[in-house]
Amino acid sequence: MVLLLRFAAGRAPIVGRSVLPSSKILSVVESTGGAEMELAGHQDRQHERCDPERARLKVFMYDLPAEFHFGLLGWTPKGDGVWPDIKEEKIPDYPGGLNLQHSIEYWLTLDLLSSRFGDRRGPCIAVRVMDSREADVVFVPFFSSLSYNRHSKVTPPMKESTNKMLQNKLVQFLVSQEEWKRSGGRDHVVMAHHPNSMLDARMKLWPCVFILSDFGRYPPTIANVEKDIIAPYKHVVRTFENDSSGFDDRRTLLYFQGAIYRKDGGFIRQELYYLLREEKDVHFSFGSIQANGIKDSTRGMRSSKFCLNIAGDTPSSNRLFDAIASHCVPVIISDDIELPYEDILDYSKFCVFVRTSDALKKNFLMKLIRGISKEEWTRMWERLKEVEGYFEFGYPSQKNDAVQMIWQAVARKVPEIKLKLHRHKRFSRFDVDR
Repeated sequence: MVLLLRFAAGRAPIVGRSVLPSSKILSVVESTGGAEMELAGHQDRQHERCDPERARLKVFMYDLPAEFHFGLLGWTPKGDGVWPDIKEEKIPDYPGGLNLQHSIEYWLTLDLLSSRFGDRRGPCIAVRVMDSREADVVFVPFFSSLSYNRHSKVTPPMKESTNKMLQNKLVQFLVSQEEWKRSGGRDHVVMAHHPNSMLDARMKLWPCVFILSDFGRYPPTIANVEKDIIAPYKHVVRTFENDSSGFDDRRTLLYFQGAIYRKDGGFIRQELYYLLREEKDVHFSFGSIQANGIKDSTRGMRSSKFCLNIAGDTPSSNRLFDAIASHCVPVIISDDIELPYEDILDYSKFCVFVRTSDALKKNFLMKLIRGISKEEWTRMWERLKEVEGYFEFGYPSQKNDAVQMIWQAVARKVPEIKLKLHRHKRFSRFDVDR
């Protein structure tokens, strides 16, 4: 069933598709004590129309100047406003291609802006509040990945890049705010999904909750799985709608197409290439987004049983989420990878994990993959079709899509945030600055 949610005046969604029938919620989310019941219970409380009073997460969002968010998309504010009127005017488009991989900043901000619409329909996990003292968390709407991708080069006569300038301005702004002074930044949520985003500011904002793609370029004292949140990439291949292909229809056993020669932990790609290049029914080749790269990858993944997700310059890559969208069972070879929502989602039900040391043993990987029966593969393929909605981004957001799942992940951090804040206040009576 395809359900297109709309806001006032019949605005069509930027991306609209079904996510999960409500009957499948309990079957998809793995039992982890109270987490499953918590998600299911919230789903039961959802109404056709969003009721902000019943929202699980109250979020205060800074009204940052447009240069930090939609101004990076070419939008110009009118008068004293800092936000586009997303109800009445055309929403600025986010750049396509590989830029889209790290576009969570765009989708989360749109969702918060729309959360105060009186006629909003659909999910309502997070709602924006205008008084920061009522909020569970403080949201920083800086499009840091876009800033890195588009503005990290120094353009003469400038002495520093726009990206670095914005980071410096952001830090100065944040530390001067009453909200920051109250919490030391511990309840602030900062998006830095591109591994190179926020390079100049991350060390200064270490108390914040970061939303990241992985921890590959962060020391554990700055970012870690206990404090921060891993969010999915937005896949760049099209979702495989109405997929009726089965085990026998997917003629390629194992598929990889991408950059083969990588630095850091990505050396394994080159080693695997030499191990697998002569194997029959294995496709392992160089590829990029250029020319027909996305179309080739879409076609290749949809016709393959298993898709390799190998560590590159960082532990994660968009390839995992392209494989999920293509219903190609991911084979993950990345010892340091962290995965979205893994506290409530068992990836072993639809992914195959292989240690790097084992994958580099001659014949190990192919023996493992060839040993997976048609019945086991089919179970994993069916599971992929059940969970794929958790990794879909769109506006308006839909129930249990990536936007709502990220907000739920933020909500699960709130008790720990409150513990830190309460401990922080123990000796506040002796702080002369208070």
